[in-house]
Amino acid sequence: MPRLIDRDQRRVELAEAVWRVIRERGIGAVSVRIVAEEAGVAVGSLRHLFPNRAGLLRYSAELMVQRATDRIRGLPPAADPVTHAEDIIRELLPLSPDSRAELEVNIALIAETPALPELADVRDAATAELFEACRLIVAGLQGGRRPTQEVVARRLHALVDGVALHLLTQPDDSDTTWATQIIGAEIRHIAAS
Repeated sequence: MPRLIDRDQRRVELAEAVWRVIRERGIGAVSVRIVAEEAGVAVGSLRHLFPNRAGLLRYSAELMVQRATDRIRGLPPAADPVTHAEDIIRELLPLSPDSRAELEVNIALIAETPALPELADVRDAATAELFEACRLIVAGLQGGRRPTQEVVARRLHALVDGVALHLLTQPDDSDTTWATQIIGAEIRHIAAS
């Protein structure tokens, strides 16, 4: 009797293989053959789920965004809005091995978008979700909707992106307290305004 394969689980395994290839060799090394080899599956099995490299990269990007979103939504509520905002933003920054890998892969996929325009909507949706998270954080910190909140949310979004990029340029074992201090100061400033 043939062995049944959980297609969803196999797709996840292949996406994780894509991430490993990107992190170890760069996005240029991602090919159907290399990813199949990394995942330990036959090329035909991979092509059955993803007929081409673009589909494989797209799914990998979507899964990465979904995992980050799930992690943030799974945060327990905090006692106060400042702590809750800090908890959310810590999940967005590359402070853990998983979030660092996600950001490295995300940047590689963004860089690949000119060659694979079908990734643009995934990139744009992830950016929109991050901005929406910043908008909700600002609204929570300021107790409701104000006309200036969109500008404040855009400033927070830009700060999070900038701090995240700076963290990526540091070795994995570097002290990251500066990053959480900067974010904490901004959150407290937003809450006080």
